[in-house]
Amino acid sequence: MANPVLEITRLGIVRGGTRILRGVDWRVECGEHWVILGANGSGKTSLLAALTGYFTPTTGEIDLLGQRFGESDWRALRTHVGLVSSSIRQMMAETEPALDTVASGRYAMIDFWGTPKRADRVQAARILKQVECAYLAARPWSVLSQGERQRVLIGRALMAKPSLLILDEPCAGLDPVARENFLGFLERLARRRAAPTLVFVTHHVEEITPVFTHALLLRAGRVVAGGPLRKVLTSENISRTLGGVTRLRKSRGRYTLVVAARRGVVV
Repeated sequence: MANPVLEITRLGIVRGGTRILRGVDWRVECGEHWVILGANGSGKTSLLAALTGYFTPTTGEIDLLGQRFGESDWRALRTHVGLVSSSIRQMMAETEPALDTVASGRYAMIDFWGTPKRADRVQAARILKQVECAYLAARPWSVLSQGERQRVLIGRALMAKPSLLILDEPCAGLDPVARENFLGFLERLARRRAAPTLVFVTHHVEEITPVFTHALLLRAGRVVAGGPLRKVLTSENISRTLGGVTRLRKSRGRYTLVVAARRGVVV
């Protein structure tokens, strides 16, 4: 791929007189897997909304797969971007079988109506197997666990064969065991041939697994640091990002964070 998967230049977003993003630069190349890390209110959600076309930039440029926002049909272009987020999870029909949920990704449709075409059902069944959930094909959404729902939604996103797959805090609501099982699944998915570029949004360094190659750190709408993990993930940068004194540790490819408590701070 000659063009980067994604290139954002001097991106700024202002809403209701409030400046949400300030001069964000970010470039994602094919073969990279990125983590976006920042505290609540750092601008992570707004950045995702901008690159998926739901927020119009106030300043700057967004290029996706060689096409520029405002100059191309963004509705068609964002079909190449898979998105898994809590907002989508909350809209799913309680009685819809997992196979139909995955098949609906081909049409970017919530609460799929009608009967999926045979070719779509075959592809959806293949993808359910790929996301290690073939046994869920006939089960309705209402009885799936949080971890199963996340995998099915990833399968739904893969149905459209995206070049970029965005996971917006996918471990929220998972217990520690379910979280590790899910992260292990992501690790296997990302290492498959022709896997999409991953963008994983979180505020927990413990969720960063060895498959991720780069990180973008945000605070108050600005980029603190961006680039290869080995350069970006430092105690100093994490302290600046989260607004506290922290010490970052790494062992066997995984990270933990020690935060120094401050006297007089009530949580």
